[in-house]
Amino acid sequence: MARNYELVPRPVARVETALRRIVTDFPVPESLDILRQLHEYEPVAMQGQPPVLWDRAENFSVWDKWGNRWIDWSSGVLITNAGHGRKEVVEAIRAQAAHGLLTNYCFPNEVRAHFVKRLANLLPEPLKKIFLLTTGSETVECAIKLSRTHGVKVGGRRKVIIVSFDKAFHGRTLGSQQAGGIPSLKEWIVNLDGGFVQIEFPDGFRSTDTSFDYFQKQLLDKGVDPANVAGVILETYQGGSASFAPPEYMKQLRGWCDAQKALLTCDEVQAGFGRTGTMWGFEHCGIVPDLTTFGKGISSSLPVAAVAGRPDIMDLHPTGSMTSTHTGNPVCVAAAAASLELIVNENLAENARVQGGRMLDRFHAMQTKYPQIGWVDGKGLVAGIACVKPGTKEPDPDLAWNAIRGSIERGVLMFSPVGFGGGTIKVCPPLNITSEAVDESLDAFEDAFQAAVSA
Repeated sequence: MARNYELVPRPVARVETALRRIVTDFPVPESLDILRQLHEYEPVAMQGQPPVLWDRAENFSVWDKWGNRWIDWSSGVLITNAGHGRKEVVEAIRAQAAHGLLTNYCFPNEVRAHFVKRLANLLPEPLKKIFLLTTGSETVECAIKLSRTHGVKVGGRRKVIIVSFDKAFHGRTLGSQQAGGIPSLKEWIVNLDGGFVQIEFPDGFRSTDTSFDYFQKQLLDKGVDPANVAGVILETYQGGSASFAPPEYMKQLRGWCDAQKALLTCDEVQAGFGRTGTMWGFEHCGIVPDLTTFGKGISSSLPVAAVAGRPDIMDLHPTGSMTSTHTGNPVCVAAAAASLELIVNENLAENARVQGGRMLDRFHAMQTKYPQIGWVDGKGLVAGIACVKPGTKEPDPDLAWNAIRGSIERGVLMFSPVGFGGGTIKVCPPLNITSEAVDESLDAFEDAFQAAVSA
């Protein structure tokens, strides 16, 4: 449901509160030259987000150059878990850059050694080896590689099937898009690898059968021999809906993977580092995967990502055969280390649980008032609000679009609609958002939603 904003300013109501300020038309007339320059020199695929020209950001606030201020419900795109522009993260970046080591490939460096040890110590057994990369797609590619390598090792060259879920998003590279469950995103591939199989995600809304028996039935219906499954990969919550699989389902899936000698990967690129109200999203399920992938919120700033896993799995490839040019870049890792300490020391996972619970309560209350809200899901400080045509499950992307635009014009910043049919409003503020900011932004959002419904 690709869509773009017209670069035509329109009058909007002025806003002046302690945390929000809107003092111009939208888009800001003075920003249009820069926005058009981006349109001229970047691919069209980079367009589609609200035309807010960011100038600076701090904690849960974003400013432009013309006096407007927003309460941020995007965290960039779930990046700034510890908050935007935290001085501790800025200082860590500055200190490492000033120290004089900006990059060193896979040669050893001290900041990387400290960080992988710290991260491994925070993760449960058996996730005790860490491979640092640059972005989430890379981590998923690595998890696929490790799953298939392990499959061949324990079951021969037919044991290479990767099972994943419909509507899933795992990245934009060749392997990660084949593991993804959005058909339109992989049309370009043409000759899809038959070793990737998707089944319905048990969200309870678009797939109402959430039993594990249904998982097994779908594999049977698709002609998949469980003995040939190398791995199962799923987002701990689906990025397009903020929906989790039921804990009992996950426990049965964990047991099934063990019985089949298949690896279970939880993609925590969005869910990790406190986002869901626990340090790791899979804690809600009462299981530990064999592999997990991290990105986005790992540093609250610079590009860095990680795969964590069982040592016997992480060590499957021999010396020098699983590397990356910017693995553990010292400046990025310094930022990640500082962000991690903020998340732990400020107990931001608990703040996510408390403030997220308040936000979800409000969204569920809205669901009882507006038949245009078909489903609300999420945990901690991630939520998905599915906009539908009343009385149906048909997505209403226009309503989602207009509600988001209205929210931005009222000083609450979000990215464009996501999920099935482009009908889901995604809510994911920084984890250090305060009660005052939650209350104020919720009131502004509901006002915008009501206006969009009434339009």
